[in-house]
Amino acid sequence: MTAMTTASLRSRLIRRLVSLQAALLAAFVLFIIGTLWASGCVLHQRDEGRGINVLRAALARNADGTLFLRQTSALKELRADTPKLWFLIRDKAGRSLSEGDMPPQFARLGEALGDIGQAKFGWDRAQDDLRHLSGQMKLVETSAGPVQIIATSDTKLSDAMSLLQVAVAFFGVTLPGLALMTLATLVATPLVVRNALAGLDEAAHQAGEIDIDKRGARLPVGAVPTEIAPLVSAVNDALGRLDEGYERHRRFLADAAHELRTPIAILTTRLEGLPQSTEKARLIEDVSRLSTLTEQLLDLQRLEQRLAQSSAIDLAGLCTQVIADLAPLAIAAGYEISLQHDGERIEVWGDQGALERAVVNLVQNAIQHGGHRGAIVVAVSAPATVEVRDQGPGIPASERERIFEPFHRLQPQTRGAGLGLNLVREIIHLHRGEVSVTERTGHGACFRISLPPMALPAFAVG
Repeated sequence: MTAMTTASLRSRLIRRLVSLQAALLAAFVLFIIGTLWASGCVLHQRDEGRGINVLRAALARNADGTLFLRQTSALKELRADTPKLWFLIRDKAGRSLSEGDMPPQFARLGEALGDIGQAKFGWDRAQDDLRHLSGQMKLVETSAGPVQIIATSDTKLSDAMSLLQVAVAFFGVTLPGLALMTLATLVATPLVVRNALAGLDEAAHQAGEIDIDKRGARLPVGAVPTEIAPLVSAVNDALGRLDEGYERHRRFLADAAHELRTPIAILTTRLEGLPQSTEKARLIEDVSRLSTLTEQLLDLQRLEQRLAQSSAIDLAGLCTQVIADLAPLAIAAGYEISLQHDGERIEVWGDQGALERAVVNLVQNAIQHGGHRGAIVVAVSAPATVEVRDQGPGIPASERERIFEPFHRLQPQTRGAGLGLNLVREIIHLHRGEVSVTERTGHGACFRISLPPMALPAFAVG
């Protein structure tokens, strides 16, 4: 099943905010330009110098000295853009050229201002149509010589210039604004998101610390965003229900194990009073397995309740005691059993009873599955390793991880409960160690316990 990949919240927020800001900025600029366009402030802006410049470029003189205008494209465009175009051009000799309905007042002003280089004039009175009239005068040099040009000021920008102004307004405002807003978004959004989700990050960190050995943990609700608080509260409620269910399960197993000890002890006593027979031996063996299962269940509960006391432990001494206790059982089952140790004292920090139970379970496992022949060897070596070796059929590679699972049995028809190796793993993990199984060279299985040496105490009761 292919895992779904999702973009980070920060990346999605940045992309969406930049897109939204760009769209809003473009819409705002277009709205302003559209408003100006509709009101005539864009395409109908006055270019007060345009008329004089176009007339100046088009002016020429005939051979007889009269003035005329060449029909340039700029002049044609000016006439098309300015339906009420008027102008008066005259030289120092008194020759003139005019077009349109020029107000006579402007003509007289031009005569009076003959020596003035340039001027602008119009009416401010809010009466009659004169308030709409304005003009300008300028002395210019042309191909026909120096002339005075008086022309209307009401000339418009060309369409090309208007569009250029629109483009400049759009790109001159939109692009820098968008760049600035994008930069601000890239800087601000991660800060805002990080601050807003700081509580969620803490909740996620604490959720990652929740373990079966740390029951009662709850995620913090106060610092998470309001929208996510219901989810965190629901997770906390679920954790509470799981804790309650696990506690009921734990109490049931502990009570059941305690209740079984008494009838098992009574049954054992009654069996020992029977006459010797093959059936008696089988029954005693079955009761022994039942007693072992009960003790294993109780051991699991003791581990979970963390009732053990930690101290420095001599591994070689511990294994010597285990061999002494189990030697009669191993010899009766047809094995030789021995300890391998170079005499060096190897100490670890942990629970004496728990580690002893782990080694006992491994030796009992070897007695049960070693084929009732050969030797069982318990080897202790530096830095802090215990190996239990047998000469039985060994364990297939495919089963070497599963055999540590609770109630998993290599051969379903065997009478074991499948808790012994699981208990070994729990004990060793509690001591921050590792347990593994390998195949011995030749024949048999080798279970290896690796613990932190005394120089690195790792076991803690909590």
